[in-house]
Amino acid sequence: MKKNMNRSKIYRSKTGRARRKGSAQRSILALLGLSALVGGGYWWWSSGGRSGSSSSSAEPLLHVVTQGPFDHIVLEQGEIESSSNNEVKCEVKGRGGSGTPILSVVPEGTLVKKGEQLCQLDASALEQEAKNQRIVVSSAESAVISSEAAVNKAVIARQEYLEGTFLTERKAIVSEIAVAQQSLRKAELSLESAERLAAKGTLKPLQIEAEQFAVENAKSNLESAEGRLKVLDELTKSKMLVQFDADIETTKAKLESDKNTLVEEKNKLEEIQNQMKACTIKAPADGQVVYANKSGGRSGGDFIVEAGALVREQQTVFLLPDPTRMQVKAKINESRISLIREGMPVKIRVNAGEDELLGRVIKVNKYAEPGNWWGSNVKEYATYIQIMEPPETIRTGMTAEVRIFVEQIESAVQVPVHAVYETKRHHFVLMKDGKEWKTKEIEIGATNDKFVTVKTGVSQSDNVVLDPRNHLDKMDIPEIREENDREKMVALSNQPMPKPALGAGGPPGAGGPSAGGAGSGGAGGGMNADTIAGMIMGRMDSNSDGKLSQEEVASDERMKTAFGDYDTNKDGSVDKSELAAGMKKRMAAMGAGGGGRGPWAGAPSN
Repeated sequence: MKKNMNRSKIYRSKTGRARRKGSAQRSILALLGLSALVGGGYWWWSSGGRSGSSSSSAEPLLHVVTQGPFDHIVLEQGEIESSSNNEVKCEVKGRGGSGTPILSVVPEGTLVKKGEQLCQLDASALEQEAKNQRIVVSSAESAVISSEAAVNKAVIARQEYLEGTFLTERKAIVSEIAVAQQSLRKAELSLESAERLAAKGTLKPLQIEAEQFAVENAKSNLESAEGRLKVLDELTKSKMLVQFDADIETTKAKLESDKNTLVEEKNKLEEIQNQMKACTIKAPADGQVVYANKSGGRSGGDFIVEAGALVREQQTVFLLPDPTRMQVKAKINESRISLIREGMPVKIRVNAGEDELLGRVIKVNKYAEPGNWWGSNVKEYATYIQIMEPPETIRTGMTAEVRIFVEQIESAVQVPVHAVYETKRHHFVLMKDGKEWKTKEIEIGATNDKFVTVKTGVSQSDNVVLDPRNHLDKMDIPEIREENDREKMVALSNQPMPKPALGAGGPPGAGGPSAGGAGSGGAGGGMNADTIAGMIMGRMDSNSDGKLSQEEVASDERMKTAFGDYDTNKDGSVDKSELAAGMKKRMAAMGAGGGGRGPWAGAPSN
């Protein structure tokens, strides 16, 4: 009975799972069928409801040409930074060629006050070095004390000799001289007495000789004493003073050396103590902590501020940006950098926020940013935009969108960018005139990311097609014949033209040598000066103001060299008429056998 019940439960369980599985499969099939139905309906609607019809058969979308204010902008992304960053560097000298490890560091983004601790470096090696240095300083102090005692001893020895030994010796000799003088006097008196007695015959001659010998002996003793006194005063005293003075100077020199050594050792100890203090890095000013992390790129050498990282001497560890002086660093593509000037107004949007900040261009770098090994060959130039009245909510490192206003036109005819069809540097629009479609060539001016200004070709209230490329069957584009393509390509690539034959003023078959006079305009193989000038203006006039500036021709060495000759009115720019006049002079000189290069290569002849 129980077995039958268990089998019944198992059967119901399997049946339930099978039903759920079948239900899920039916749901999936229903969704796939609905998707196919929706996709087929969309295809039928997009194709105009007829199988095999082209997209061009759909009715074109029209746009009414407007006239009004126009902003020529350059749109780029940038990064917010401070124009005034307090760099906090490591002041601890490296030991053994390596850096100093970080023990602890405050979190990035912390707001700190002046004097607060930012980072603690490992000072254990410095503490041991300070202990050893204190022993060295004590030894140096002991040496100074010993040298001072030696100097005092030498000075006292000199004084002892002058006031003691020398005077004692001198007095003894003086006493000897006095005794010798008295002995001589006695001997002389005794000799005189003996001579008187001898005259009377009382004394014998031998006694007289004895008295004479006594006188001579007394004289000898006196002279000996006087000689020793003279030697003592004139020689011995000087010799001893020289020796004592030398001892004094020697001990003084030793004392001075020991004192200098002590000062040096104390300075070393003080330096080590200062290095120990420098292991505690403190904020030099108020600000928000930003780690000075550095990526070494392909070659390595990354530096990340964290516990355990090694910091080298004078390496920047933190940045404390001034929040009141914020700016955006944007990298502008080389194709648009010539449009940017200092002082241009800018609108800034931070992190795709709704509020826009105002700014102005304060600096445009003249040199391209260094590229990475994995980057492209397109050059980018750093441009710095000052943020006017930066709010407290923005932070260093945030991404910002900058809209640089290159030109602001009060009233300009303008059409959407997608409404312009370009071919061979000619621009066309597709217009609807009643029930007819017309193709009109236009001359464009300034552009932005949405609209193009039109100088000639369309007027306000004209209807233009928004997507002419999808309706080429309705366009009637005239055949565009570019005169003398070979010479045009040479002009665009700034390559030297082949030398014409002397006297040949035009191409073969155009009159020959006799037809190539100076006024024929033949030099250039059929291209006249106005055509060449127009090509150069179209290629170099990046801001479309009808003039070439020195900045616009800076990349072309030949035009840069000849710029001063083309600028006949010396206003700092060259317009099309000046350029064409210079070309005519050059071509005339070539027609007279005066040159072998194109008229754009070098200065025109005067």
